[in-house]
Amino acid sequence: MNTQIAPDWIAVDWGTTNLRAFAMQGATVLARAQSEDGMGKLAADQFEPALLALIGDWVARRQLPVIACGMVGSRQGWVEAPYRSVPCTPLAEELTPAPTSKGLDVRVVSGLSQAAPADVMRGEETQVAGFLQLNPRWDGVLCMPGTHTKWVHLSAGEVVSFQTFMSGELFALLSGNSVLRHSLEAEGWDDSAFEAAVGDAMSKPERLAARLFSLRAGHLLHGTQAPITRAALSGLLIGSELAASKPYWLGQNVAILGTGTQANAYCAALRPQGISAMLVDTERATLAGLTAAHRHSKAPS
Repeated sequence: MNTQIAPDWIAVDWGTTNLRAFAMQGATVLARAQSEDGMGKLAADQFEPALLALIGDWVARRQLPVIACGMVGSRQGWVEAPYRSVPCTPLAEELTPAPTSKGLDVRVVSGLSQAAPADVMRGEETQVAGFLQLNPRWDGVLCMPGTHTKWVHLSAGEVVSFQTFMSGELFALLSGNSVLRHSLEAEGWDDSAFEAAVGDAMSKPERLAARLFSLRAGHLLHGTQAPITRAALSGLLIGSELAASKPYWLGQNVAILGTGTQANAYCAALRPQGISAMLVDTERATLAGLTAAHRHSKAPS
């Protein structure tokens, strides 16, 4: 780690499986560091040592504000940062201080909640705030693909409503732990199979469970190859999600957080529906949101 840099604050994105830190000077990244010390691996008294192991050289001999988002603020995290109810702006001015014993000044961004249908987000609110910083006065829907994909309705700088879909987790469970795992033993992907499965699921989402077993039967009876089965499984799950989330994206501006394989799959799934979605770099949005939280926040009195 470079000990010669002179950051004026530290940005931290702390999820369930990973910890990422950025030495910041204003909105400029001076250095990056990461570890596998995610929230899910740490006891309450292990958060501060894990963070110091990563950023100790950056904060040596001086106290710097640390602004953190993600699962570090969950009930199982370092400190529970309260949820804020939508509709609201994605960020509050007041952040939650984490208990420290070694002189760190750590403050955690609050998540967002929705009463009906019941839903929560933690970490994504910072990315939403960053997206709005990068795209001021943007109204529409932000799709945030992941293990739990979120569709977020934005208007006038506020989160109006949102909905979470477990499509990513279902894909992982079905491909790794169900009977379908026997049909997915080889790598690869087939674009045509994905597009056909999306269309099938969108037109008849009520047949999802039957279509899933057909993937296994197709392998047994017709020797359907793993790349086709894998793409079709993803297409069925994303297509069913699009059918359910149609009130969000139909007739709206749509942006997708991410530029990798999963984000591009959502983009391809939406294209036949007449939606030309904008792809947004995840790290850039996260850092823009953390920078906004640092700039406008204050510790509780």
